[in-house]
Amino acid sequence: MTFHPRNDDLIQNARNLRKNMTKEERHLWYDFLRDYPIRFRRQEIIGNYIADFYCSGASLIIELDGSQHCEDAAMIKDLRRTEYFESIGLQVLRFSNLDVMRNFRGVCEAIDLAVRQQ
Repeated sequence: MTFHPRNDDLIQNARNLRKNMTKEERHLWYDFLRDYPIRFRRQEIIGNYIADFYCSGASLIIELDGSQHCEDAAMIKDLRRTEYFESIGLQVLRFSNLDVMRNFRGVCEAIDLAVRQQ
């Protein structure tokens, strides 16, 4: 397992996010990632960020974005998050909540492909 720095001040926030997952996060977790052959973790603290889903075995982060991520300020924050994750050797896959709800199979296939390519 690869070690990544983490901000322990985010532990309570990460716990709250795990308890209060969005409908789309619950769908992806319970219907695909939870039983995936390579382990994923929910709301993983990496540096000063909390990744929606993280697979250390594939050095992969999956982010689900709601409509608020389309605003300029949020897009800049997302870009910084992605740049940070990539700077420490992690690949980031981003999907909109609409992708998860309208094309769940395609999202799962994209995740599976990314894991297999690692």
